[in-house]
Amino acid sequence: MDGPAPATVAARDEEVGLDFARAWVEFPDPADDEQVFRCDLTWLTSRWQCVFGQGCQGISPGRASDGCCTLGAHFTDEDDERRVSEHVARLTPETWQFHDVGTASGWAEENEDGERQTRRWKGACIFHNRPGFAGGSGCALHTLALREDREPLETKPDVCWQLPIRRTYEWVELPDGEQVLQVSIGEYDRRGWGPGGHDLHWWCTAAPSAHGAGKPVYASYRPELIELMGEAGYEVLVGYCEARIASQLPLVAPHPADPV
Repeated sequence: MDGPAPATVAARDEEVGLDFARAWVEFPDPADDEQVFRCDLTWLTSRWQCVFGQGCQGISPGRASDGCCTLGAHFTDEDDERRVSEHVARLTPETWQFHDVGTASGWAEENEDGERQTRRWKGACIFHNRPGFAGGSGCALHTLALREDREPLETKPDVCWQLPIRRTYEWVELPDGEQVLQVSIGEYDRRGWGPGGHDLHWWCTAAPSAHGAGKPVYASYRPELIELMGEAGYEVLVGYCEARIASQLPLVAPHPADPV
């Protein structure tokens, strides 16, 4: 009988459902009186952590070691691609497994939808150093940042360093007719990928095996959240997250993938 491969079934069976109660907080942006932040405290105080190379099952069957690098990374705009190119120039054959290919015939491409992204090579992003590479497996741009004592958000494409945080914008009309820009900061779950997200082999934010970090997301993702919200907005968020964690247990609307 035809059906999903056993690994796919096991990976999907591990996930919690998409629909569950969440605790949100909304507050004005201290740096911009025309916008407000709407933040998912259930996600931001969860104990999620990236398990790339430590039990991650990847997003494509049979390619667990790719993590979420299988499809390559879409660039948000020309500035994103230009910024990445400045860091690519410092990669060497010792730090980038496919340096010869990338420098000779290009490391970016236009996909079938006409969008610019990192080139896929041998089944995954060209910057993904495969297991066994002497310079270390994983993203060459991520490793570059760590070696230069930088934050990976400086060297990697926007989509790569933002995941699994999802930032969205919506203009909201108030009862008096005024409008504010609502900036939502939350979890990048399957729905965040659009209709195709339901076909991914596995997505880590809903998997209990990826929840168990020593620090909650708002603390472990401090540099990324500051980049997305600004320093002042992030400090307000920290206050709400700390108050939530310090409140009398059990928490209201905890993340169902978190340890009990």
